[in-house]
Amino acid sequence: MGLASRNSLRAWLRAPGSLSRRLAQLGERFEVELLSQRIAPLRARELAALGRPRYGCTMVREVILRVDGRPLVWARSSLHACALAGPWRALKGLGPRPLADLLYSDRRVQRSQLQPLRLSRYGHTRRQMEKQWLKATGSPASPQMLWSRNSVFSRCGAQLRVMELFAPELSAYIPVISRVMTCTKVNNRP
Repeated sequence: MGLASRNSLRAWLRAPGSLSRRLAQLGERFEVELLSQRIAPLRARELAALGRPRYGCTMVREVILRVDGRPLVWARSSLHACALAGPWRALKGLGPRPLADLLYSDRRVQRSQLQPLRLSRYGHTRRQMEKQWLKATGSPASPQMLWSRNSVFSRCGAQLRVMELFAPELSAYIPVISRVMTCTKVNNRP
């Protein structure tokens, strides 16, 4: 499997637009496995990205993105619960549909710059992902699953933070960014 470094995942960390659409190009079947959608406390980076709420709850959605049954991405989205009654209310009924269905179908949604981030190997987010990954896949997450990209989507003043954490296997593919989005498999690796 090898070491997944920032360089080997650079194209994925920087690829604009919908990650779901790019992943769907890699195989026959793309699916979103909803792991959790719940009210939960925001973590420090989420609070910094969304601003500190004075009151109320926060909603967190965690999923695994799979291509042909292979888990390639763990994603966590978070927002203030008050936004669920407003601009992001469609998120409540999203279920196993890709978040991209909401984010890229509305011209009023704006995205911040993508920010690559290496997770702490022993941090809370990493531990949460490992527990969910094992339960969902039956296999432990790779110790090299540390690189993520983060961004904030804004719609009508309400913000939604999305963090996408990449499995090292994704480094075998290079997303080709052009007018017509395609993805290419490299090195004949699965």
